[in-house]
Amino acid sequence: MFTNTYLPHVGGVARSVDTLCNGLRQRGHKVLVIAPTFRGHEADIPGVLRVPALKNMGNSDYSIPIPLSRPIQDEIDAFGPDIVHSHHPFLLGHTASRVAATCGVPLVYTYHTRYDIYVRQFVESQRLWPDLARNLANGYANLADAVIAPSQSMKDLLLQQGVYSPIKVIPTGIDVDRFAGGSRAELRAKLGLTDKDFVVGHLGRLTAEKNLEFLFQSALRFLEDNPNAHFVYAGDGPMRAEMATRLSGSPLRRRMHFLGEVKGDDVVAFYAAIDVFAFASKSETQGLVVAEALASGAPVVALDASGVRDALRHCESCVQLGADASPEAFAVALSGYALRSAAQVQKDRTAAHAGAKPYSIAAMAENIEALYAEVAEVTRSGNQRSRTEWERILEGLAAEVGMFENLFRAVRITMLPSAKDALR
Repeated sequence: MFTNTYLPHVGGVARSVDTLCNGLRQRGHKVLVIAPTFRGHEADIPGVLRVPALKNMGNSDYSIPIPLSRPIQDEIDAFGPDIVHSHHPFLLGHTASRVAATCGVPLVYTYHTRYDIYVRQFVESQRLWPDLARNLANGYANLADAVIAPSQSMKDLLLQQGVYSPIKVIPTGIDVDRFAGGSRAELRAKLGLTDKDFVVGHLGRLTAEKNLEFLFQSALRFLEDNPNAHFVYAGDGPMRAEMATRLSGSPLRRRMHFLGEVKGDDVVAFYAAIDVFAFASKSETQGLVVAEALASGAPVVALDASGVRDALRHCESCVQLGADASPEAFAVALSGYALRSAAQVQKDRTAAHAGAKPYSIAAMAENIEALYAEVAEVTRSGNQRSRTEWERILEGLAAEVGMFENLFRAVRITMLPSAKDALR
């Protein structure tokens, strides 16, 4: 597993990779994670190989991995992978492509992130850099032997954007039973809330690409309309301080809570404490937190977006508004849940639990195991003989050339979109 983000980093990709690794290990497979060093990471964890990295670049808490050294490459060779699974198209994703070619094994890539939307928070250009990020990611997908899309809507989007490698829809799994067993009273007691207080919650990185400004405006209107309600943000990021500052002096400040970063059992306690989960992001490939909220029994109010609509497909108690809905409409949807009878609350919780069932860890691991076997069989059938060290080196170089060709192609079609068909 090659990933640019891994525990203790808090984020959807890091959690997805960890969940997949645990699921595969439970099925008897050996898994090696190659990830950058990160502040607070534990050393010498079995099954995790840390790559030296530059930390805390700019305003980000991400680590930027440095290319693999010879000793690290030797450890990967000693592990002897049957599959290389990449979770990013850049940085260690580049390395994953070369390692797969050198080892003569398939490259599988999970498309976790809408990079075209993600980069907009860092650049002023509304087209050039987002288009380049999307074209690079899609080109990387076409270098892989198979692509995993976390949702059907993401598969449809990738096909529409010209990805022609085989795409398999496999949602990231969650521990459904664990999220269903949280204590409702634990977090409420810490916040000084009673069981009767109505609580709306949101969990995620507090960054602009998650459409946090829209959600903040919706939360303000919701609290204004519901004097006894509370809104809880779980997570950290650059917008946390900004939102808290804007609330300074407002009577709403005591009813809007910022928990900061939450991990482990605190995540379960958060979901158990809320009555409704609010989610406004339009940049998700799956919306993992939405599935977690459903597993806890919390219905969801969200905007229509790729990934999210798939997660809510089986939830009869949830509300999904149009992508262009106003903060006022979002607040009204939240308020509707505050007026429910006890019987309706229980009915909604039951429906939410049912909506989470397709996202079990066991189902995810079984489906990915089957995909691995399929692409490995294709590779074995086309490569029956052993290769010399020189051939390994040449194939690694060929992979490097392929990555540079992808970069050239992405730049070309970004600057000259009419060149797209000619360069396929």
